[in-house]
Amino acid sequence: VQLQASGGGLMQAGGSLRLSCAASERTYNKYVMGWFRQAPGKERDFVAAISRNGGSTWYADSVKGRFTISRDNAKNTVILQMNSLKPEDTAVYYCAAGSTIVSHISYSSAYHYWGQGTQVTVSS
Repeated sequence: VQLQASGGGLMQAGGSLRLSCAASERTYNKYVMGWFRQAPGKERDFVAAISRNGGSTWYADSVKGRFTISRDNAKNTVILQMNSLKPEDTAVYYCAAGSTIVSHISYSSAYHYWGQGTQVTVSS
């Protein structure tokens, strides 16, 4: 599965951005989809994930209540809606696909396929 992330950019604190991740094939609906982010000099951190059918979602505590992950299996697309952005949300955001189990949902090693990343910069 090839993944293409888009939608990043520069935004002021308090604003919103919408990231999209397009998958290359319909079989992507076999996979749990996740978003991770990596700030300069830091490790890649879990942001959010969504189950194969979209019925379950998981979020990092730092984004809970501000970010929403969703998927449209008919369009092979996963969306990360980011509201109330903060400067600490600044990072490169990556979408990922994996056949992971719930206990490993936040582990980057549990995901097999990765997009190229899209930069999100939030100014104060």
